Amino acid sequence: MTNHHVIEQVKKGYGTAATEKTGLAHREIAKAFGYTDADLDSLPENTNLGLSCGNPIATAHLQEGEIVVDLGCGAGIDVLLAAPKVGPNGRAIGIDMTPEMIERAKTNSAKANQGNGYPQVEFYLAPIDKIPLKSESADCLISNCVINLAPDKDKVFREMYRILKTGGRLAISDIALKKNLPDEVANNALAYLGCISGAIPILDYQEGLTRAGFNKVQIIDTHKDLNSYALVDNQVGCCTPAMSTETSGLLAMAPEETSCCSPSKEQNIVLDGLKELIQKYDLNEFAASVQVFAIK
Repeated sequence: MTNHHVIEQVKKGYGTAATEKTGLAHREIAKAFGYTDADLDSLPENTNLGLSCGNPIATAHLQEGEIVVDLGCGAGIDVLLAAPKVGPNGRAIGIDMTPEMIERAKTNSAKANQGNGYPQVEFYLAPIDKIPLKSESADCLISNCVINLAPDKDKVFREMYRILKTGGRLAISDIALKKNLPDEVANNALAYLGCISGAIPILDYQEGLTRAGFNKVQIIDTHKDLNSYALVDNQVGCCTPAMSTETSGLLAMAPEETSCCSPSKEQNIVLDGLKELIQKYDLNEFAASVQVFAIK
């Protein structure tokens, strides 16, 4: 399975997720991974898609006037939480390769700040291994459960290093492996979309950042419960997409190949797939929600 095919499947899955309406389950998932009620109450409706594995804003220590870049910004949750911290003299920039997510993030941004928006917020449609920003232009890079989706993580790490200013920092939430995944999970398309089977071992993550040039790399297991993703409840009584029986690389997943119906707007293709896996496996046995810190 080529990297191109992996990327296209991720774009398809997250493009579908970008159309979902959010509810109480998504809020509970976000709280399980570190967001507060105050955080969530400050956001426009449908900004939190329940796809986080941490809260990077809580550890980024953003300051007035800084430039912060969110890699894989999704519907804009972390960009909109960062905007008031960097203030009107700073910039909060979101990067995402999924057109539907960028569209939703821009819509949410316009509704934020009591409908006044934030002039310091920007969104760019681009992959995180080819960021359309100048070298040494960012003070802080954040990301939330996205880098594990990138097929070539070393390329992403090098690009992160390029756009950070000297002395700039990473404050990233991600999922990393504690031990090898069962084959059923490792070769599962929905587990890849759910940020599990694309994850790499904690040591490999640390070594990759070091190779890219970063210093003082720390990867800390937050001990958050990955099984919290099962909090999502499919209200419409439909099925998640059927999974191919292929066993090499990311599995094919097409809307017409479903077990009983095509995904509806009420479904979250990512969370529903994870819920199925959680019924069979304790994800905490194999993977960890981690906080990643490093300095350029």
